[in-house]
Amino acid sequence: MSETRHTVLATDLDGTFLGGDETQRTALYDWIVTHRDALTLIFVSGRGLDFMHTLIETLPVRPDHLIGNVGTSVAAGPRFAPLAPLESWLDASWPVDAGSRIETVMRRHPGLREQPGVGGRRRSYYFDDAAEAGAARIEIESLGFDALLSDNLYFDVLPRGVQKGPTLLRTLDALNLPAQRTLVAGDTLNDLSMFDTRLAGVAVGNREPALDTAIRGYANVYRSPHPGAAGVLDALKLFHETEDFHGVIAGHRLSPTTV
Repeated sequence: MSETRHTVLATDLDGTFLGGDETQRTALYDWIVTHRDALTLIFVSGRGLDFMHTLIETLPVRPDHLIGNVGTSVAAGPRFAPLAPLESWLDASWPVDAGSRIETVMRRHPGLREQPGVGGRRRSYYFDDAAEAGAARIEIESLGFDALLSDNLYFDVLPRGVQKGPTLLRTLDALNLPAQRTLVAGDTLNDLSMFDTRLAGVAVGNREPALDTAIRGYANVYRSPHPGAAGVLDALKLFHETEDFHGVIAGHRLSPTTV
């Protein structure tokens, strides 16, 4: 289908683009296929690039660009190649001794278990005890890194100021993609930084309660009642079809008046 209106969908994977039942996922993927010429699809995930490459082979739709490892890795275009401006920024944000400094702190918090197979410019852990995770967070942030806790399970150590949202904004700029026509989608605190960009957003129906609390008052975020892929499609159809680049869904503005 050839269309003049263009939309960028920047979506989380687990629980969002991959969420919902098979019927709901098929409906979203079919809609994307039908409107493919008018849509730029960006996967924005805590997953690594290797996982995303493998996943792509199983999906009926192929993303145009990838942001992985909670915003610390970017791969763009048909070959999923690095973007030079993003690589320079990310490298400058992650000191060569970052790993050893983080490990020194985390050894004092044995209740946090390192996640295997994690790449990118980050370190990731699982936690059970919120109090211990909070104590580790204080120490990590005192070193100049960011600590992101999500889904009452995940503890990510990231370069200061680097998360999904900031990396997405820089990616849009590097690729000359329209921020005012970008819809972001997510379901956990891992995705909060995308909503913090003030880009149009949808928090899907199965969203983490802590995310729901965090986005109270966010006029740019639509809280869909539908889970996973159904929630994405719920917002995507309305956002794509509106003539007004700052259109409204169910009383929620989907984009700020300036970006």
